[in-house]
Amino acid sequence: MTARSSTLSPAQQTAAWGAVFSMSLCVATLIAAEFMPVSLLTPIADGLGATEGQTGQAVSISGFFAVAASLLMTTLAGRLNRKWVLLTITTLMLISLALMASAPSFGVLMLSRALLGLCIGGFWSLATAVIMRLVDAEHVARALAIMYTGQAIAAAFAAPIGSYLGGIIGWRGVFWILVPIVAVNLIWQWAALPPLPANQRQTFRSLMDVLKRPYFARGIAAVVFCFSGAFAMFTYLRPFLEGVTGVDVTMLTAMFLVLGCAGFLGTWAGGRLANRHVVRLLQAVPLLMGLVTLGLLGFGERPVVVAVLLAIWGAMNTVMSIAWMAWLSQNLDDAPEAAGSLVVAAIQAAILLGAAFGGSLLDHFDIQATFLGSVALSALSLLLIGSGRRLLKVG
Repeated sequence: MTARSSTLSPAQQTAAWGAVFSMSLCVATLIAAEFMPVSLLTPIADGLGATEGQTGQAVSISGFFAVAASLLMTTLAGRLNRKWVLLTITTLMLISLALMASAPSFGVLMLSRALLGLCIGGFWSLATAVIMRLVDAEHVARALAIMYTGQAIAAAFAAPIGSYLGGIIGWRGVFWILVPIVAVNLIWQWAALPPLPANQRQTFRSLMDVLKRPYFARGIAAVVFCFSGAFAMFTYLRPFLEGVTGVDVTMLTAMFLVLGCAGFLGTWAGGRLANRHVVRLLQAVPLLMGLVTLGLLGFGERPVVVAVLLAIWGAMNTVMSIAWMAWLSQNLDDAPEAAGSLVVAAIQAAILLGAAFGGSLLDHFDIQATFLGSVALSALSLLLIGSGRRLLKVG
């Protein structure tokens, strides 16, 4: 499934961009559902009688199931129309959020997060390949940036709104609010997405053939360390801000808002630079994220400095996703579904491992150890990326 090389008619272009925007809203709700618990970590832990480290790892259990779904989705979906696969995924997300909001126990919480993980892995494994089918080849980077605008919106508003509303209506009420939004998105997708019949059946051999490419295997390893480093820190940002920076709920909300709004700058930069400077973006992400984390350790008691550092981190967080997906579209254009499945599996595994690693360090040592572990993972990613030459296909 490669990007379209022919020019679409004006009517087709209008319909295609409507479908892209519907996927952007789906991204926003997925990201909000996956990471909003970060801003609600403390009240969720208190409400379910667990430690913050345990809750952080439980929240991230969605990553485990996202890994499985991303590896299995393109093979199990077979020749099913990708439109109906995406609609099924959105329906399952609706069910997951209802379970999360009504969870009477830690076990039900885990179940809801597992179901959400299936949605995350399934959607992201198909997303880039679908975008490449919706628009002309020269517009893929722009379409990816629009889709990831949903991530920027969720990053900007989900955490601060979740933190603020959580103090008013409780963390359960926050998740109930997402339910009708996802229902609207389901209707929009049904109306906007064109039929997307599968061009060919994917097999596990297809995945292995792609993974055998040396430049892709190295990229996968860099992806794992890059995302695990980011989320080893981000998952436990609230305990750091409350315990080290000493913020109250209002200031906490403002901090998350600064971090999230900076994601719009990252989306803009990623959309403009990914086509020609993807390697530079890949290098900048782990470098700046690691430096920001060290800066938080050194200046964590100064709220203004912390806000500036979080703004930089927020921009890089959005660039991170766009850059790696642009790398995929440029270097795996002959096998986007297989490559997409593997990259998404790597990302979700990294989120899971990063959160588990950070939570373990937090429970056994302290928040400083968690952040230093994050820096170490980012450094390993930067080493693997190197000059970038070994991440690019030849010819």
